[in-house]
Amino acid sequence: MSLPIDFAPAAVLFDMDGLMIESERALLQCWRESSQHLGLTLDDALWLSFVGLSDRVCHDMLRERLAEEQVAALLHELQLRYDAHVEAGLPLKAGVIELLQLLDERGIPRAVATSTRRDRALQKLERCGLLPHFHDVITGSDVAHAKPAPDIYLLAAQRLGVEPARCVVLEDSGPGVRAALAAGMTPIQVPDLVHPDEATRSLGHRVVESLVHARALIEPVLPLAGGRTAQDSRSPA
Repeated sequence: MSLPIDFAPAAVLFDMDGLMIESERALLQCWRESSQHLGLTLDDALWLSFVGLSDRVCHDMLRERLAEEQVAALLHELQLRYDAHVEAGLPLKAGVIELLQLLDERGIPRAVATSTRRDRALQKLERCGLLPHFHDVITGSDVAHAKPAPDIYLLAAQRLGVEPARCVVLEDSGPGVRAALAAGMTPIQVPDLVHPDEATRSLGHRVVESLVHARALIEPVLPLAGGRTAQDSRSPA
C-alpha cells in the first residue's frame, strides 16, 4: 500500500485523458471501428503503446507501419468517430469531482497538464464540466517537448507561481510519471488501460487503483482552518 504524501502540496497538477476523463476506452473502440472500416489489420497493442504520448509521436509510429495515405485515412476516420464521443461528453473517472472539490475547499491551486492539443483539450474539459475546477490548462500546444520531457509540468508550476518540488502530479501513464519526476515533482500514478511495467514501477513512485485512493494519500496533509492539517489534528498538541 502506498504511503501518504509527506508534505503539504502548493499545487496539484492533473493529466486529463485516462486520469480524469474516461476517454481511453472510447478511443480504443474508435480505433477498432476505424481499422475495420478501412480494412487495416491493427491490433489493440499498437494503440495501447500510444497512451501518454503526444499526437506527433503517435503519428510517427503509425508511419512506421502504414503508408502515408493509410495513416491519413485512419486519422480522419478516427477523428470523425471520436468527435461524436467528445461532443456528447465523455464519462468522468470515479472520485475526480470529489477530489477537485476537496482541493478547492482547502485552497490548493490546480492545473491540467495534458499532451492533447489546446483546442481539443479545452473542448473535452468544457463538455465534461471540468474546466471551471482549474486555475490553468497547459497543453501539448504550449511546449516544445512532450512527455516524458518535463516541459509541460515545469510550465504548469511556473503559471501557478509555485515551486516544482511542492507539486503533486496525478498521472495514468508511464511517460507522464517520468515527466513529473524529471520536473522534480511527486507523482501518484492511477493506471487506466495500461498498467505500469517493471521499468515504470522501479521508479519508486506511488501507484494506486483510483482517484479515490489518490485522495486518501493527499487529504491528510492538506491545510484545515488555522493552517493545521488533518494529520496534525490527530496528533497531540
